[in-house]
Amino acid sequence: MRNMMMNSPLEQFEMNTYMSLNSSLMDLSWLSMTNFSMYSLMVFSLMMGLHTLSMNNNGMIPSKWSMGMESLYSTMQNMVYSQMGVSGQYYFPLMYVLFVFMLVSNLFSMMPYNFALMSHLVFTVSLSAMLWLGVTMLGFSNFKLEYFGLFVPAGTSLPLVPILVIIELLSNTARSISLGLRLGSNITAGHLLLVMLGGLMFDFMSSGVMFFIVGFIPLALVLGIMCLECAMALIQAYVFSILACSYIKEAIYLH
Repeated sequence: MRNMMMNSPLEQFEMNTYMSLNSSLMDLSWLSMTNFSMYSLMVFSLMMGLHTLSMNNNGMIPSKWSMGMESLYSTMQNMVYSQMGVSGQYYFPLMYVLFVFMLVSNLFSMMPYNFALMSHLVFTVSLSAMLWLGVTMLGFSNFKLEYFGLFVPAGTSLPLVPILVIIELLSNTARSISLGLRLGSNITAGHLLLVMLGGLMFDFMSSGVMFFIVGFIPLALVLGIMCLECAMALIQAYVFSILACSYIKEAIYLH
């Protein structure tokens, strides 16, 4: 419901600078504290706090926090191992950190007046592009020129090889954008929907006593949509992680 203090629902995605450093000797703009960097630090702090609570002070009886984090850890481990097999042990830490970071940032941004990290396509597309580049380098490191065999479907007749290679190459390259674009666009659309509905509900319920009472009926619908968006935050983090696992699997096994 941020737009009750905004002129446009899109203002929630603006980058604001809270503290900047200036120097006549060098460019220190990259050290500026923005809402993006501040919320990133807050998300990392939440991640560290959740895992610290799950340690349960080394007690023998597990707490609810420790059981919850162990369930999350086990779920991610099963997902990675089912995709990559035994080789998944080398890439599990990366997948686990990626999933938890996206999940915490998505859920944290669902709170009113919060900034959504994953709504910025520059960040999500850069994340997917770096992942795609790393997977490509891994594939060439494992198979050298044989990695190009990934772009030729089995049983393809010779005249169709050039066309299919171009199509598969474009499809593979598009992963560097599509993975982050899917995540960013879904998070952005969800936040815009909640902000616009929340703004309409605020204007409706502030019109009078009768409107305030009647407004509780559609307010329940808005809260239901917010619960669906929380589920979508989990789904988007899971989809990003499982697609990343499938891409790494291709670089490991060439299929």
